Amino acid sequence: MRLTASLIAAIVFSACSAHRPAAMPVMEAMPLTENHFARDKGAVGEAELRDILASPVFLEAGARLGVVPVASRYELDGEVPQEATPAEVSDTLEQSGLFELTTEVSTDWPTDRGVAGLRELAGRYRTEYLLLYRQRFNEESRSNGWAALYPTILGAFLAPGETVEQAGVLEATLFDVKTGTILFTVHERIRGDVTTAPPLVNRRSEELRKRLLAQAAPLLAQQVVAKCRRLAAARPTEAGAPRVTFN
Repeated sequence: MRLTASLIAAIVFSACSAHRPAAMPVMEAMPLTENHFARDKGAVGEAELRDILASPVFLEAGARLGVVPVASRYELDGEVPQEATPAEVSDTLEQSGLFELTTEVSTDWPTDRGVAGLRELAGRYRTEYLLLYRQRFNEESRSNGWAALYPTILGAFLAPGETVEQAGVLEATLFDVKTGTILFTVHERIRGDVTTAPPLVNRRSEELRKRLLAQAAPLLAQQVVAKCRRLAAARPTEAGAPRVTFN
């Protein structure tokens, strides 16, 4: 009886196993290696878009980073950078250890001011990534209560009857040069005002802008480092190797 029961159980188990649906194979996402934006065609095809979106997003190990000031539409800014913000962001990233080397980039080299110029700069500096930095400000000036003293001779020169308000945004965008994709963009928004006499409006306005930039630069750098740490933590690892995490 025991032998018969064992044989029946074995036959039933084998039959169930034979009809069990096969497990679906696990398809591992492949890193993006091709630049689908190389020719700036203006539109990305359906197959190209699927390839881009299906690829994992991470920060390569041992990569080099260049920090580039840009103007509107991410064109290279031909002016000599006067503000210390790009330098502070570069120094903070250098100290983070996320990149093999971080450097500020001179925009005098390339012949093209657009995306082609950015890629040329990356090639000259041998950097896999470019951090594109730009800043924009809106300014408004209005009279305040002290303006009532303007009719007096001294009041027109000494009364702080003008209020200057400034609102700005600092922007940093990480550009993957090899694939032509953007990994992230972060903003640090700033606002402030100052009261001043009419003859000093321009000077006080410039001082206000510099003060706001000095306050916002380290905050922007912290945002960039935090995003880069998350991208580094998402880096694919070899089978069996522990994934490195950044606190």
